[in-house]
Amino acid sequence: MRTDFDFAPLFRSGVGFDRVFDLLENATRVQALDNWPPYDIERAGEDRYRITMAVAGFAQDELELTTLPNLLVVGGRKQPQQQGDDSAQYLHRGIATRSFERRFELADHVKVDKAWLADGLLTIELVREVPEAMRPRRIEVQAWQPQPQQIEHQKKAA
Repeated sequence: MRTDFDFAPLFRSGVGFDRVFDLLENATRVQALDNWPPYDIERAGEDRYRITMAVAGFAQDELELTTLPNLLVVGGRKQPQQQGDDSAQYLHRGIATRSFERRFELADHVKVDKAWLADGLLTIELVREVPEAMRPRRIEVQAWQPQPQQIEHQKKAA
């Protein structure tokens, strides 16, 4: 395996960043360009994202969304043609009906909120839900007030 970047120096000083290095490594690999189905990714808010995929010709039951840790897999499988449809003779067939699988790497704490199919577009809403314990919190800085010290004397024996 060959990469254009050497991450070895970063491994010496960074702990727990293995996933980031793996993502960078995967991004540098040359993959066959498969632009189907076309999709958009947009930021819909501070912690909200939306993926819109053009899946014309696919019914709701022919689409499948699967979430794994830090991964969203969107797949489409066309149902076999029914008996009466074999007689159709196409002069041009431009609507793609081939099966597909598209993978999206998700950042930590990003979850699928909901998904729907309308007008040939599959829309997937994503939300980042950072646990309360991991959210930044403001620490109030207080003025230091020294406590008065009491010097105790030992009682003398009478």
